[in-house]
Amino acid sequence: MSPRISRDYGSILLGSADESGRRLRVRVQVLLTGAIVVANIIGILIAATLGVIGIPEPTFLRSDLALVNFVAAPVYAVVALIVGVSVGTVLMTRGLKWSINEQIPTRADVKRTLRARRRLVLLQFVLWLGAAALLGTLYGVVDADLVAKAVLILVMSGLVVVAISNLLADIMLRPVSARILQAGLGWRGSSVRSRSISAWLVGTGVPLVGIFLVVFFSTFSPDTSKMNVFVAVTVLTAVATGVGLLSVILFAWSVTGPIQSVRSGMSRVRAGDVGADTDLVVYDASELGELQLGFNNMVSGLREQERLRDIFSRHVGRDVAAAAMLGDPELGGAERVVAVVFVDVVGSTELATRRTPTEVVDLLNRFFGVVVEATERHEGLVNKFEGDAVLSIFGAPLAIADPAGSALRAAREITQRLRADVPDLQAGLGVSYGPVVAGNVGAIQRFEYTVIGDPVNESARISEIAKQDLQVPWASQRVVEAADASERTRWKPVESVVLRGRSEPTELYVPRLRPNVPSPRTGG
Repeated sequence: MSPRISRDYGSILLGSADESGRRLRVRVQVLLTGAIVVANIIGILIAATLGVIGIPEPTFLRSDLALVNFVAAPVYAVVALIVGVSVGTVLMTRGLKWSINEQIPTRADVKRTLRARRRLVLLQFVLWLGAAALLGTLYGVVDADLVAKAVLILVMSGLVVVAISNLLADIMLRPVSARILQAGLGWRGSSVRSRSISAWLVGTGVPLVGIFLVVFFSTFSPDTSKMNVFVAVTVLTAVATGVGLLSVILFAWSVTGPIQSVRSGMSRVRAGDVGADTDLVVYDASELGELQLGFNNMVSGLREQERLRDIFSRHVGRDVAAAAMLGDPELGGAERVVAVVFVDVVGSTELATRRTPTEVVDLLNRFFGVVVEATERHEGLVNKFEGDAVLSIFGAPLAIADPAGSALRAAREITQRLRADVPDLQAGLGVSYGPVVAGNVGAIQRFEYTVIGDPVNESARISEIAKQDLQVPWASQRVVEAADASERTRWKPVESVVLRGRSEPTELYVPRLRPNVPSPRTGG
């Protein structure tokens, strides 16, 4: 069996949550029938043990009681088992009709199912009361002194059967409880308190009553010896130990299953797994089911939080999102020295006239994907998508060791990958470096993280110059000189240009190694 099956309802015996309604009904019916039969066999053994050894006086071991002991009692036991199984099957078949037909249960279905479960357990006690009435009468016809002993033993045994049946029914009906709870309907089975009372009744209450009866009958029976009392108490103690252990095991099974499922789910959450398959099957109709439901609500909240975190980081970048989550974000910024890469598509207007809007969007997404991957690989932040242009920042919001070198390396990679991965698009790429103000700009109700300063404008102006030679990225002298030696030696000066909006010339650089294309434009 797979781990999934054993985790769904706390036991492999109960199957999996995706089992069909018909198979579910058959499985539940078989398990319930087996549980009822086992509970009644235990009751019969207890009754026989108490009647013969546990409470020796007045004795049933008499020749004039042979017909009652060896005919009436066994026949009634067999008939009662047949009636209990047959009637119980009919009751549960009617109660689970909605499950057999693969229907979503209604409140009326829930009432019928709950009524069938109660009647199934009550039926066992009625049959044992019938045994007490019939056998008590038959024993009384022979000897009136035997009536009280027979009735008390059979009633006590019946209580044991009811308690065990109640514990087993709660466990075996877990798949049914799960489907009812999944439909959002109230389903109140035995509470943890009632289960503990049932376990006490089986393991402590009935044996104590038995010991009391031994003392009671021995007190008023002059024929009872001390040895008889000793043997009787010893037998009752052994019965109490065995049946008590069984009741504790059943009680623990009914309680620890839901707790273990929550524990397993918590382990997965601690490991960072909050996916849909982490949700538990809520199958317990007691307070423990509310614990399972609470866990699912918690995981749902964590899943929603992760989804919002992911969406947020996609919109503003992981670094910005992480910084925002560390504290309350505020308007304003701080001065930082950063490198800026500006990538601008060439001929986007013409492209829109030659292709459908869907094709244009697909092409731009591939273009943006290249820029984002290269930027993040070199510790940068894609700060803005401005139509068909991209602004990337290196050194804010998180400081890095070599922002200029990282920007230049990213620029070279972007140019190379665009030629290989998006040949239908060409873009001018400019790189700049210098002090900026980095922070949140806007209103307190709505703001965004950005950088403002001369390097941003300079990189955009350089990208315009770069459109005249799209095979290489272009960079200012400041960013090349600020880079580490290993990156700085990869670039060479090509010309000095007065950028738009400036009065002083800017020395421009391109990579030394480049594809076999015409030389860059020279002159001012």
